[in-house]
Amino acid sequence: MEIGFLNFYSGVLGASQDRAALIANNIANADTPGFKAKDIDFATAMAAQAANPDHTADTSQYRASGAVGLDGNDVSLDGERVEAARNAETMGAASTFLHQSTADLVMALRPNPSGN
Repeated sequence: MEIGFLNFYSGVLGASQDRAALIANNIANADTPGFKAKDIDFATAMAAQAANPDHTADTSQYRASGAVGLDGNDVSLDGERVEAARNAETMGAASTFLHQSTADLVMALRPNPSGN
């Protein structure tokens, strides 16, 4: 039996995990000359996951930020922190929904102890 929302939220968590790794990489390279920040377009990542659930495609792309430093680096630490917080909220919401939904499924599958 395949449950659609489990597959969807699995994709949400996978895309959020990939995005968290890219944000961490951006922060780690904030002082690297010529480094260009990368991010994941969430809609593209979800479309790729829907097309092929068993394969994770690299949907990362360079972030189009405005300011580029004299060394060619375009990472904004404040901007990365904001994106990390947004991503954490997405992951938290998806995991809370999955937790509650699976708990509801388990409860629905249990036999009724009163026999009604």
